[in-house]
Amino acid sequence: MKHSLYYKFILGYLVFGLVAFLAVATVASELTYNQLMKEESAALYDEASLLAARYSQVYKGRSLTIDSVSPQLEAVSTYLRAEIWIVNRRGTIVVDSRNSSRTGMIIEGFDPVLNGNQPYTIGTYNDCFTEDVMTVSAPITGNYTTYGYVLIHLPLRQIHGSKDRFLNILYIVSGIIFGLSLIILLVFTKTVYGPLKKITEAANQYADGNLKYKTTIHTQDEMGYLAATLNYMSDELDKMEEYQRTFIANISHDFRSPLTSIKGYLEAILDGTIPPEMYEKYLTRVISETDRLNKLTQGLLTLNSLDSKGYLSRTNFDINRVIKDTAASFEGTCDAKNIVVDLTFSETITMVYADLGKIQQVLYNLIDNAIKFSHPDSVIYIQTSLRYEKVFISVKDTGIGIPKGSLKKIWERFYKTDQSRGKDKRGTGLGLAIVKEIIQNHGETIDVISTEGVGTEFIFTLPRATVT
Repeated sequence: MKHSLYYKFILGYLVFGLVAFLAVATVASELTYNQLMKEESAALYDEASLLAARYSQVYKGRSLTIDSVSPQLEAVSTYLRAEIWIVNRRGTIVVDSRNSSRTGMIIEGFDPVLNGNQPYTIGTYNDCFTEDVMTVSAPITGNYTTYGYVLIHLPLRQIHGSKDRFLNILYIVSGIIFGLSLIILLVFTKTVYGPLKKITEAANQYADGNLKYKTTIHTQDEMGYLAATLNYMSDELDKMEEYQRTFIANISHDFRSPLTSIKGYLEAILDGTIPPEMYEKYLTRVISETDRLNKLTQGLLTLNSLDSKGYLSRTNFDINRVIKDTAASFEGTCDAKNIVVDLTFSETITMVYADLGKIQQVLYNLIDNAIKFSHPDSVIYIQTSLRYEKVFISVKDTGIGIPKGSLKKIWERFYKTDQSRGKDKRGTGLGLAIVKEIIQNHGETIDVISTEGVGTEFIFTLPRATVT
């Protein structure tokens, strides 16, 4: 259903409003009632204690002057909207602020303690009332003697009435807030639902192959960010398609060139164009072109394996030893160009946690590039250093450097800088792409610093091995 999300939002909003109202009605009612009971009981007890303190002087010899007490009790009773009794120790009602007929009545089962530690009791108070009341009690004492008690009875309907009035106000305010919150629907429609429809349309266009389609959302929020991301994604996908076309063209060219050479040499041998005494020379070239094809194939296979997940076989190993062994494998090449490899390690042993074989390949490619583009009689510097939980490895040459415009492109597959800068014109253009894939699959980073005519430095990180 096209507008299902919008309808779901409205339904969810209404359900939320209903649930919130029921929650407020239930929880607020209970909390309000308990709070009113607590406040009313405290107020009644304070009033009862005050009355008991006043009448302790009047209560002499187990009797009260009714005429002097009644008017005050009636006034307090009217103010409190409650019934006040003066009761002697035996439970006989001496004074009743509202019903004089109860005067002299003995309360059956009279217990001045009421409900243990509870400051009040709820009920009909020994069936003296026809409705539930809250009863508080305060003793009338004097000269270390208890003469009687002040009992105040407040009908619970008074408390329920106060609770209902408070809740009515709360319900009205909640209704107003809920009504005003309908503005959220308008905001949602304008800021979320409308842009979302445009984004959905853009996604459908991209799915249909129209990568030139652009969304027209320019707000400075998440929707605007999502639209900009989609536009960026479409641009990148368009570039990726172009990259794939270029990639295929590069593969075709890099395979076709050595194959053409191999075919040409072999045909020349077969038809006699190349004399027998030249066979060794041209067969050596055929082998060289075959090696080039093999390197290209191995590079493609390596990149394909790097694109899959879970290929790493991590172990703890000494990166310094790996660097020494890898550098030693280039001894003949370095001697031919009179290049010195300078190794500097911050510690004798530097343990890292990585895929040993893959890191050897990284070092091999970086050192091979450094030698390839270094001048004769120069130095290549390889260093390791520790910073917190990372190991930094640097391979630096003092060769011809990389042009500034090529620095961001050197990581691309099949990209080659100006080959006239070096004598090796047979590179596959996959070495640095493989290096970056390996480092990134380790979750680490690799950076390059280069100045044309000065030299190039590659720096990558590896996680330091944890000591168990």
